[in-house]
Amino acid sequence: MKQRTAIVMAAGKGTRMQSDLPKVLVPVCGRPMIEYVLDALQQAGVTRQIVVIGHRADLVREQLAGREDVVFVEQREQLGTGHAVMMCREALCETEGAVLIVAGDSPLMQADSIAALFDAFDSQQPACILGTGYRDDPAGFGRVVRDEQNCFVGIVEQKDATPEQQQLKEVNLSCYVFACGDLLASLDALDNTNAQGEYYITDCPGLLLAAGKEVMALDVLKPCESLSINTMEDLAVVEAEMDRLQTNAP
Repeated sequence: MKQRTAIVMAAGKGTRMQSDLPKVLVPVCGRPMIEYVLDALQQAGVTRQIVVIGHRADLVREQLAGREDVVFVEQREQLGTGHAVMMCREALCETEGAVLIVAGDSPLMQADSIAALFDAFDSQQPACILGTGYRDDPAGFGRVVRDEQNCFVGIVEQKDATPEQQQLKEVNLSCYVFACGDLLASLDALDNTNAQGEYYITDCPGLLLAAGKEVMALDVLKPCESLSINTMEDLAVVEAEMDRLQTNAP
């Protein structure tokens, strides 16, 4: 099996979580939420986990000090998700093969979904695969747009979506597998000409598509994997779902 590398976004604050902790260290069912993400990556055969840290980075380093597969990269300014990945350039300089990008605040990521994305990448060898999922209520999520041949065309954010596109239920869940070289090339082309003045990793698949590269969208993520944590209300929903999954586990 080829080397599997992942970048985990973990630089954010826990402001809306009513906590001074980095958001990824806020406990979910008694454990920091990032621990669940790293466990899923390890179970999926990811042998190198690049964790992007920022707010109170020392606490994240301390929490994860015992994990041999983790490499830390610091994002001193939070200038968007694309900027976070840009900070990983040096850590990726000798990487060959696939690089997975996931959020550290999605503790319901599943190892089998991650493995399915890597397996699809290994067999198809595209420039990028987006891990997508379906939601009965897609409000707030970027919609995945496909053409008549069911091929990926792009991601349309809700505020930019037409009424027809807003009816789409396949959504972008901020989970990507890139060929490392294509990822770095798309970062070179990334700009911050948007209202927030930030660099977004969501722009990279479109840049690769425009450059004539193959980009796929694979709907392998389960509904529970769309549950990220930004507020205390989100935390309660995730904990309830985690309890339900554990209760129904064989």
